[in-house]
Amino acid sequence: MANPRLKDTYLNEVAPALKEKFNYKSVMQVPKLVKISINKGIGAAVADKKLIDVGVEELTTITGQKAVPTKAKNSISNFKLREGMPIGARVTLRGEKMYEFLDRLMTVALPRVRDFRGIKEKGFDGRGNYTLGVKEQIIFPEISIDKVNKISGMDITFVTSANTDEECYELLKAFGMPFANKNK
Repeated sequence: MANPRLKDTYLNEVAPALKEKFNYKSVMQVPKLVKISINKGIGAAVADKKLIDVGVEELTTITGQKAVPTKAKNSISNFKLREGMPIGARVTLRGEKMYEFLDRLMTVALPRVRDFRGIKEKGFDGRGNYTLGVKEQIIFPEISIDKVNKISGMDITFVTSANTDEECYELLKAFGMPFANKNK
């Protein structure tokens, strides 16, 4: 089976360009994408347990990998939340599925966002990772709008082996991530 398009792009174009830009001595020092974690909080699941199954099913459909429900760590009486209750869904992508998802996110899903002007640069965490919030799950073509009963968002975290935010930014930019104009 052939490599995903973005994996070939990384090996043939991105890695050599980053090695030259940051003056790395070895190709092994070049930052790479380690995993993509997608989390979906479903607060309304406290009242309606079926929402968790819907959320897990949506994430599984979007990513092509089985999602798992997440459970509450603490009890919060004001929210009628008990420890151990399911309140969200998550999935972690690695390897080929990660590259396939990144490709679909950049080429199909993000351009479908209303009034899209690029993603903001506020999502860097200082350790070379980037988190992107998506407000609607219907930007993914795998989700049928007719079957959606509640619009919900999700957080997509790109975990890289980069040591700094600048390295992570350059890595994601080289992949083709549509950042808004840089004004740091």
